[in-house]
Amino acid sequence: MTVLENVKVALQRPAGLSYQFWRPLSTLRQLDARAMELIDRVGLSDAIHFEAASLSYGRKRVLEIATTLALDPKVLLLDERLAGMGHEDVHRVAGIIRDISRECAVLMVEHNLNVVADLCHRVTVLQRGEVLTTGTYTAVAADPRVREAYMGNEDD
Repeated sequence: MTVLENVKVALQRPAGLSYQFWRPLSTLRQLDARAMELIDRVGLSDAIHFEAASLSYGRKRVLEIATTLALDPKVLLLDERLAGMGHEDVHRVAGIIRDISRECAVLMVEHNLNVVADLCHRVTVLQRGEVLTTGTYTAVAADPRVREAYMGNEDD
């Protein structure tokens, strides 16, 4: 399916069309405007007719964000969304996440500390499944327990 078709499929549920696949394709034209808004918002307007499978790794992840936004979430959960992306994709996707966070809560697991410092208002550090500390990035980064847990101590 194309980028546009993927977003339109995601929009079917909130439009009450998700279980009405027997309707003619023309019925889905009512979703075009909203689909294009979402596609523009995530920067894929140049790829609306491309097959999703042909997109780069970073652009596929962006398409996933667009299809999730189609469901009008109150909270967006992102688990290492930026892992494996090139630098320019990381920057672009971080900007999209920042934009989304203005209207929807975003909870993310992320190991790219530059992104965490740039995007996150509150950071929680886990060690072996337990909360080590919570606070601003600056406070958490300065916590000696965090430094020892993730960088070791001078004796190591």
